[in-house]
Amino acid sequence: MITAYNKINPKRAFPAKVTEFVPGKRMVWTGGMPLGLFKGVRTFSLAPRGDGTIDFTLREDYSGLLLPLIGGSIPDLTPSFNDFVAGLKARAERG
Repeated sequence: MITAYNKINPKRAFPAKVTEFVPGKRMVWTGGMPLGLFKGVRTFSLAPRGDGTIDFTLREDYSGLLLPLIGGSIPDLTPSFNDFVAGLKARAERG
């Protein structure tokens, strides 16, 4: 189980379960409401490039019966994701 926080509402915790983990390639977090009423899936992917660098992709998908009702209230997490990716890049480049 993972608990994530974001800068938009740092006091609100988002619990998620690691539902897939392939070392050096992929990790998937899944969280949401019971009975599939609302589900969020965050996927982190690594893909080696021919020049020795690695492409990192972060994707979040939402689904569930309540998505039409609450989807509009989900804040734009792009700035938080960009900060996360920038921090990850800096840390990876430091070694």
